Parts: sequence; C-alpha cells; structure tokens
Amino acid sequence: MTQKETKKIPKGDFREGVVEENFLTLHNDDVHTFDYVIDALIDICDHGYEQATQCTMLVHYKGKCDVKKGAFDALKPMKDALIERELNATID
Repeated sequence: MTQKETKKIPKGDFREGVVEENFLTLHNDDVHTFDYVIDALIDICDHGYEQATQCTMLVHYKGKCDVKKGAFDALKPMKDALIERELNATID
C-alpha cells in the first residue's frame, strides 16, 4: 500500500454478532431471611445451594450481587419472579 492509498473500512454494523450481556442484580432489603432468599435463587435462577448461599452473603454484606448474566429477554422473567417474591432486583 502506498502513502496515497487509504485503507478501506468495510461498511456495516460493527456490533453485528455481538451479544448484549446484561446482569440480573439482587439488592439488599434488610427484610427477608437468608433461607427465603436462598430458596428464591434456587427456584428462580436455577442456582445450586452453594451458589445461592454465596450470592445471598454478598447481597447481605456488599448491598447487591449480580446473580445472573445473559440476554435481557432471558433475565426479564427472572427479575419479575424475584419482584413477585418481594425481593429487590434490577437488570443492569
């Protein structure tokens, strides 16, 4: 390539094929018991007992925890189910 030649940039969407990742975040509420939150994470987010316990501890001590990662459409029903159980959840 000579100095006068320019590099051609392909046209199109550069984000094509990139999957948008979102996080389902559980926030502390100082109301529900550890067992209640653990059971909700096992039932709704398909966590194992140990993972649900670790997330619950993080929520308690840090104030929040990303409990699931994925596409918005997959996380929305989980968020709604957590909110139905009166837990504070957001998708970030």
